Amino acid sequence: MRQKLNLITLGTDEFEKSLNFYEKGLGWKKSDKSLDGLALFDLGGIILALHPRKDLAEDTTLPYQSSSFSGLTISHNTRSEKEVDEILEKVAALGATIVKPAQKVYWGGYSGYFKDLDGHLFEVAFNPFWELDENDNVKL
Repeated sequence: MRQKLNLITLGTDEFEKSLNFYEKGLGWKKSDKSLDGLALFDLGGIILALHPRKDLAEDTTLPYQSSSFSGLTISHNTRSEKEVDEILEKVAALGATIVKPAQKVYWGGYSGYFKDLDGHLFEVAFNPFWELDENDNVKL
């Protein structure tokens, strides 16, 4: 796995209230690639996403509770579904726990989740709607 993160998704209890905080409170500009229930903010190489916590928990297959899912996922985007599979195989061999095997997902991509040795939750995803540049930065 390359030493690169592309997306940090924060689960929100009140999506519109959280969106208001980032847009009006912090003055951040939401990307035009944002969708209903998914706000994307370009942070210059990393994207911060806001997504309803219950939907995010459902996608990871873990129930929301602070001991197993805190409402935060750290995502690594790949260039192919094959790369997702390869990375999940590698991290499993290194002792990571596969939480959700790679599979087609509701938003149209392909992803799986693992917990690292300290229990931090990572998504490994191929998103056919997002292009990666030569530095593996997501282009919104």
